[in-house]
Amino acid sequence: MASPDLWTWITIPAIGGLIGWSTNWLAVKMIFRPIKKRRILGLFPVQGLIGRRQPELAKAIGRVVGNHLVEHKDVVRSLNKLDFGGILGGLLDKGLAPKIQELRGLPLIGGFLTEERVQSLKQSIVDSVMTHKEQVLDEVEKGLAKGLDVPGLVEKKVASFAIEKLEALILDVASKELRAIEVLGGVLGVLIGLMQVGFLYFRP
Repeated sequence: MASPDLWTWITIPAIGGLIGWSTNWLAVKMIFRPIKKRRILGLFPVQGLIGRRQPELAKAIGRVVGNHLVEHKDVVRSLNKLDFGGILGGLLDKGLAPKIQELRGLPLIGGFLTEERVQSLKQSIVDSVMTHKEQVLDEVEKGLAKGLDVPGLVEKKVASFAIEKLEALILDVASKELRAIEVLGGVLGVLIGLMQVGFLYFRP
């Protein structure tokens, strides 16, 4: 049998590379596309992996985020970094101001409610709360544990995403890796093509 010529050495690996790249390109695209279920020849249903498995994907992401990434104690730990004294003081100013103005209009009480006494009362309340800050945070954590369902919230949010948005999010994170998969398919195709031509060349 005649040895393969230069054209064979070029075309077969090139065809193999094209097939490998296009196959992986199609596989990557089919992670997302088609977005809605379609039928090939009216018989075979086809839908992108993300669209087909979005509920399961949303549940898995919710479970990971809620049980491993964002726990109730993490939320409380973040709250602990806030300026509780300043926040509480501001809330008291807003909440008490209308009532103080109303009380100041009364004959006897109004003279008692000087600005200094109001500020002193407000500061006493703030100091009293800040003294028991840890207990307050403990109660907040208990309330979060009962009322804040992080896995459920994340699952509901992801499940409501449009597939296009999920696609954009995934591509924003993994576009380089997915592109590398496509290129790898082409490289493997070229190598397989070279091996095929080499087999023909070295075949006795």
